[in-house]
Amino acid sequence: MKKKISLIKSPNGVSYLIPFILITSLFLLWGFAHGLLDVLNKHFQNILHVSKAQSGFVQFSLYIGYLVMAVPAGLIMKRFGYKRGIIFGLLLFATGAFMFYPVAKLGSFWPFLIALFVIACGLTCLETAANPYTTVLGPKESASQRINLSQSFNGLGWILGPLIGGLLIFGGGSSEGATKFDSLLTPYMLIGSVVLVVAVAFIFTSLPEIKEKTTQEQEENPSMRLLLKHPLFIIAVAAQFAYVAAQTGVNSFFINYVTEELPDIQNPIIQIMQNLGKFGAVFMPKNPEQAASLILAFGGMGLFWIGRLSGSWLLGFVSPGKLLTLYGFINAILILFVVMGLGTVSVVALFSCYFFMSVMFPTIFALGIRDLGTLTKKGSSFLVMAVAGGAFCPPLMGFIADSFNMAIGFLIPLGCFAFVSFFGIYSMKKGK
Repeated sequence: MKKKISLIKSPNGVSYLIPFILITSLFLLWGFAHGLLDVLNKHFQNILHVSKAQSGFVQFSLYIGYLVMAVPAGLIMKRFGYKRGIIFGLLLFATGAFMFYPVAKLGSFWPFLIALFVIACGLTCLETAANPYTTVLGPKESASQRINLSQSFNGLGWILGPLIGGLLIFGGGSSEGATKFDSLLTPYMLIGSVVLVVAVAFIFTSLPEIKEKTTQEQEENPSMRLLLKHPLFIIAVAAQFAYVAAQTGVNSFFINYVTEELPDIQNPIIQIMQNLGKFGAVFMPKNPEQAASLILAFGGMGLFWIGRLSGSWLLGFVSPGKLLTLYGFINAILILFVVMGLGTVSVVALFSCYFFMSVMFPTIFALGIRDLGTLTKKGSSFLVMAVAGGAFCPPLMGFIADSFNMAIGFLIPLGCFAFVSFFGIYSMKKGK
């Protein structure tokens, strides 16, 4: 009979429950921040009349921060440890959020991108610390389950981001004396305040500093060149780049695609909300963009969250490589239906792909850093750096959409999901 493996207890019986809860709260926060970003893309198109390619720079400004900050973040973790790195990341996150107040008063598109870049630098520190931290707060064998459980709260943040952002941003800024940018203030002042509270909680909470085990061939301060001896890690970085590119591309133009494929989407959503009584009245859409943001929140991100929860459970029975292979293949097929532009069928396929995206980031991450030993922190920096894939996909998809149509632009995510499936096959060959 197979021995049951503990999720958050070390082999010697030490419980990591409290550190695990605190670290998991970070996943919720950056999920919310990313969810808000998907609403901004369409919002700037509406109020500034920028092209889809130009609006793609909203994502570029955030995700390029991962590329710039990933290695410094890894060095910060190495020099000062996880706890101080997390507190530094939270303070940067809050600073970027509070920058939205003066930036909104300037009333220009480009200063917003600077604020988003500062937020990205903070998020990079948080992800560099939190992702590997979850994998070592318990047995190595349950690392994939543990990181998927934490990432399920990231999925909850992704639901709340477009839900709250859609209501406040698409429905705000219409009062007398309000500018077209004022609707951005409430959500970002809210998230900035919450992040500060969490930072204070970390300051006054004792967290264990996890030390990775060394091996005979690795030194206490190993060279990054040793990472080249781990082919699974190298391909994991490429797979992570492809996955985040696909996810960001889908998120960025979800509202565009839905409103273009189903221009009257507001009417059926209003009927659904009316049937939900007082609860539905709170989320009653005022325009097609709000209706699409509700589909993104409850349909797409709701499935994403369910996928994270079920994925954490499934990984107790199915190898990570097999799950990646299957989910990557299914998503490639679903996005093919999106490219075909089949109306309601394509919209259903679009938000259904979120369920199968759910396990990709944490599973690729866990596979990539497995068996890296003292290279774990440096390896995790490169895997976080791979999130920069999200910087390049939206402008490219926007350019294709401006030149042809929105549906054709989704060929980019299709190819990315196919590569994720390939990585799953490769990892299986490596016995992972």
